[in-house]
Amino acid sequence: MKKMIPALLLVLLSGTAFTAGATTNHLIIEDGSSALSNEAARQNKEQWNDTRMLRNKVNSRVEKEFDKTDRAFDTRDKCEQSLNLNAYWEPNTLRCLDRRSGRPVTP
Repeated sequence: MKKMIPALLLVLLSGTAFTAGATTNHLIIEDGSSALSNEAARQNKEQWNDTRMLRNKVNSRVEKEFDKTDRAFDTRDKCEQSLNLNAYWEPNTLRCLDRRSGRPVTP
């Protein structure tokens, strides 16, 4: 009985090795247009479009903030160089105001 167990194990292991070898003998070549690859390409394109729209929004927001800051610098320079002695630059609101009335002044 003890002599049969190693022989039985050897037969079982060799049988599984041959079946594993038999399944790896096949080679499947696809042209790359399977439904799975088409779906992956569609999802990739959709993700790219979504991120492109997001990038455009971020870029336009950054450009808008830059333009706002640039206009504020120009307005501050004009306000400080103004001949109107009652005009002063308010840094919190980024406006040129009249000292007496507090209303915006066009420098």
